[in-house]
Amino acid sequence: MIPFPLVTAHTGCMGTPDNSVESARTALALGADIIEDDIRVTRDGVLVLSHDDRVVLADGRLASLSKLTLQELNEGLAVPLVRLESVIELLVGGDAGTRMNLDLKTDDCIEPVAAFIRERDIEDRIFLTGCEYARAVRANERARGLAKLLNVNVDSFRTSVYVEAAKTACEEAASAGCFGLNVPYQLVLPELLEIASDRGLSVYVWTVREPEAMTRYARMGVRSITTRDVETLLRVKQHWPDEENSGNDL
Repeated sequence: MIPFPLVTAHTGCMGTPDNSVESARTALALGADIIEDDIRVTRDGVLVLSHDDRVVLADGRLASLSKLTLQELNEGLAVPLVRLESVIELLVGGDAGTRMNLDLKTDDCIEPVAAFIRERDIEDRIFLTGCEYARAVRANERARGLAKLLNVNVDSFRTSVYVEAAKTACEEAASAGCFGLNVPYQLVLPELLEIASDRGLSVYVWTVREPEAMTRYARMGVRSITTRDVETLLRVKQHWPDEENSGNDL
């Protein structure tokens, strides 16, 4: 039987604010296998949780996260940014099997993230996403040994013959040292799973909302499903015929 996919909690899961401590705490409390957050770096090199570089200050002015220090940002923002270490403290203090998906939003994150992970000796608890091919190659050079997924080239799947796009994605993943593919669920067909499996690559899908779709992609054999609705995905898992075999290795 096919094992049930890993349950990845998208940042902002269950209606919590995106990139918040509350989101991570909620995911851990529900028993998600993986917590996902967006990562950026401030001008003074502090890793923070944020999807966008542009931030709106409390007085309505727009500012660039990457051009200000953390202190300058937090003095100007209505809600302070969350440092990565705040969520990592929750992670390492919780279930030893839970992992974190750091979605890198810029190349500037690669080296500080690698240093952060190695200083804390948590390589086995973290993997990287946000890596389209060029960034995946850079991460392979600057953060060698850290696990990462390739974010597939969406345009390639939309403009090329599907099987050829799938083969190219797998070739790029292998050449950049990735252990699998990170794919919008709408692009996933059985052919992709077969091609990836033949090359020893996992397929992680995002961001699934409906229980019927969760079941469909689980049956295809994806390795992880990312969702904001963790409770629904866990209910789907409860009815899975082979849940005893759903281990949580990457």
